Amino acid sequence: MPRTRPTATALTAAALSALLLSSCGASVRPQAEAPQAQGYPVTVTNCGQELTFDRAPERVVAYDSGIVETVFALGLTDRLAGYVMSGSKNNDIEGSPWKAEYERAPRLGVDRISKESILEAGADFVYAGWNYGFSEDRGLTPAHLDELGVRSYVLSESCRNGVGTTSRGTMAPLEALYTDLRNLGKIFGVPERAERLVAEYQEVVRQAEATVPADRPRPKVFLYDSGADKPFTGGKYAASNEIITRGGGDDVMSGVLDSWTTVTWESVVEANPDVIVINDYDVPSAEDKRKFLETYPPLAQVPAVRNGRFLVLPYAALVQGPRNPAAIRTVADYLNGL
Repeated sequence: MPRTRPTATALTAAALSALLLSSCGASVRPQAEAPQAQGYPVTVTNCGQELTFDRAPERVVAYDSGIVETVFALGLTDRLAGYVMSGSKNNDIEGSPWKAEYERAPRLGVDRISKESILEAGADFVYAGWNYGFSEDRGLTPAHLDELGVRSYVLSESCRNGVGTTSRGTMAPLEALYTDLRNLGKIFGVPERAERLVAEYQEVVRQAEATVPADRPRPKVFLYDSGADKPFTGGKYAASNEIITRGGGDDVMSGVLDSWTTVTWESVVEANPDVIVINDYDVPSAEDKRKFLETYPPLAQVPAVRNGRFLVLPYAALVQGPRNPAAIRTVADYLNGL
C-alpha cells in the first residue's frame, strides 16, 4: 500500500522556521511523536552511540559518492531527497554502476552540505561523516541536526578514534562497510537486502583473495590521493588499506592510525613502494598526478616510479562504499600480473 508522505514544501517550511528560531537562541519544541511503525523500534550502534528509530526515514540527504552509492545499493533511491557531491567527483557519476540512480536523484549542490540544503529538501535523515560533510567548524554535526528534528548516521570509516583531535577510524575498513550496510538495513526496514549485499561482497573478496598466490612476495603499495608539499593518503582505517592488503599488497601506510590523512614524502621514500595507486577524481586528473610523481625528484629512485608501476582507481572505489570489494579484485589482478 502506498504511503502518504508530508510534502517537501510543508517539511521545509517547518524546518526552516525551526532553524530561524534556533539561530535566535529560542528553543525548538519537539513535535508530538507519531505511533511506531510495524517492526519498530530498532536500535543500532553508530560510532559508539546507540540510535533508536521508531520508523524508517522517508526523506534522506546524503553526501559524497561512496555514501550515496550505499543508499542506491540498498534500494533506497526513492527515499533520497537529494545528494551533495563535489564537482570534482563527476567522474564517479559517469562511471558508476548506479548512474541511472544518480540521474533520478536530485543533486542539491556541488560544494559542501549545509543545514539550508538539508532543510530545503525536507529531509528527516542525513547520511554523512566526519570530513564527509559533518564539521564542528561549520556548525553541521549530528547534534546540531538533532536540535532541528533531523536524524543522522555517521559513516563508520569516519568515526573518531581518540588518537589526537581529528584522527578517524575505529574498525577494519570492510567491517565498517558491512556494519553500515547492516545498520542502515535495520533503520530502513530492509535487513534482508543488506545481508544479501554483505554476503555478495564477502564472496567477491573471497574470490579475489583466492587468486593471490600464497608464496608470492607482497609488493609494497602506496596510495596517492593528492598533495605536492605533503602527500594526502589513506591510513589503517581507510578503505584503501584493505583494498590493497586483501588484493595481495602491503600497504606502506598501514601503521598510520587514521583513515585519510597527510603524511610526509620522507616516509614514502623510506617505505620504498613497488606500486603507487592513484586516487582518480576530476582535478587534478590522474594523468597530472602521475606526471607529478614521475618528475618529483625525491621519488626518482622509488621502484614504483622507476618501473612505471601506477594503478589508477576511481575515488568512489577507494572511500568506504559498495565499490570496495570489486576494487580488491582489480588490485589483485594488477599485482598478480607484475
